[in-house]
Amino acid sequence: MWIAIAVTAAGCYLVKLLGLAVPAGALERPAVRRLAALLPVALLAALTAQQTFSDGTALVLDARAAGLAAAAVALLLRAPFLLVVGVAVLATAAVRALA
Repeated sequence: MWIAIAVTAAGCYLVKLLGLAVPAGALERPAVRRLAALLPVALLAALTAQQTFSDGTALVLDARAAGLAAAAVALLLRAPFLLVVGVAVLATAAVRALA
């Protein structure tokens, strides 16, 4: 286990070091800037989908999906972030209580 942790830590350090070695001109390209702006959104969306619709190796549709849908509606209505989280929690809890 400690070997895996050490290898992962070393890998993270090397990736960080490589990032510092990239010339500044390469980072100012429009394609790189677009990718840097969109990549966090894509990663967060993938993580949300994985956490919402999976249980181990199986796909599931349960109360978490209802919470995500309620949060999406709250976001479309331009609700503040804490309200969006609260709506998602309440919707998930309500569906679980009814099931």
